[in-house]
Amino acid sequence: MKRHSGQDRSITQNWRPATLAVRGGTARSEYGETSEAMFLTSGYCYDRAEDAAARFAGEQTGMTYSRLQNPTVEMLEQRIALLEGAEACRTMATGMAAMTAVLLCQLQQGDHVVAGRAAFGSCRWLVDTLLPKFGIQSTTVDARDPQAFEDVVRPNTKVFFFETPANPTMDVVDLRAVCGIARERGITSVVDNAFATPALQRPMEFGADVTAYSATKMMDGQGRVLAGAVCGTQDFIDNTLLPFTRNTGPTLSAFNAWVVLKGLETLDLRIRRQSENALAVGRFLEARVPRILHPGLPSHPQHELAMSQMSAVGGIFAFEVEDRAQAHALLNALELIDISNNIGDSRSLMTHPASTTHYGVSAEARAEMGVTEGLLRLNVGLEDPQDLIDDLDRALRQVGL
Repeated sequence: MKRHSGQDRSITQNWRPATLAVRGGTARSEYGETSEAMFLTSGYCYDRAEDAAARFAGEQTGMTYSRLQNPTVEMLEQRIALLEGAEACRTMATGMAAMTAVLLCQLQQGDHVVAGRAAFGSCRWLVDTLLPKFGIQSTTVDARDPQAFEDVVRPNTKVFFFETPANPTMDVVDLRAVCGIARERGITSVVDNAFATPALQRPMEFGADVTAYSATKMMDGQGRVLAGAVCGTQDFIDNTLLPFTRNTGPTLSAFNAWVVLKGLETLDLRIRRQSENALAVGRFLEARVPRILHPGLPSHPQHELAMSQMSAVGGIFAFEVEDRAQAHALLNALELIDISNNIGDSRSLMTHPASTTHYGVSAEARAEMGVTEGLLRLNVGLEDPQDLIDDLDRALRQVGL
């Protein structure tokens, strides 16, 4: 497949993020299509038997099998890597496939992981339940305090794993401090950057070794497909991650890759508008609810840190009401905002984490991470923010707030 001349790294390194999101990684076939081509094929043919042997031996470039390479998927991987400022990227079928792979590919029995305690429910399950089954020790800490990481480091600590902002409590981690501790100790720092995406935050600029994504969220951003991604050095991707993924098969389909490519074209526009909308909605809610967790508001205890690491804080935040009964009543009173456990969508969505995304986490772990029975997480979309405020105002009044 003929590579577009504009993809020379000496040229793309001068492109700004908005340009990379539209054109980064683009490859064109002999037909010269303007939109990325979708290659729906599981396998590839060879002119000669010797070509097949050479490709499998790594002596000849080219595709062998879509569990390993696909032209459409490769375009997405190159585009995400360019946006991230990373040397390489591998995509996967889901965000959780990416999180699982990025941990298991580099850990073995006897190793130790330090993880941020505030995390997506399935990520906590990986740390609390899955890793110990393989003899991998784990410790969760309050990731808002860099010293907490240093205090629990052991000789066998291999990975720091955390989200910033964290799901759903919006804890913000000091990237430079925590990743600096990891570098000093020879520990790999893995940052789940799904809430921000590289459009708003690039953890590698603050010393992170690896970033991981649910590309289902803001990257697709329209609730259409599932996808995941891991970015890092070429060495990490090729020699640590790839041996795991090529043999376990968490493969992203070409169709889903194509959809995410289309999503990336509007990522910068969407996430910045959603950030603006979320600030407007957050300011309204701040005066109406007992507690709001929005890093973009000065009332957030880590507001200054968030603003120093992020160009905007995104469209997701959380707030608290009295208890589960009031939270469910508020959800049921909404007319415009949908009840959904998804996030990153162009539509506004709200969920009750304790009974959905974090249902599988123990009550003790939920309490530790701050997922209370009254906590609600709101994904602010692209609707007119005043319509969202009107919907929330009516629902809040209905439940006595």
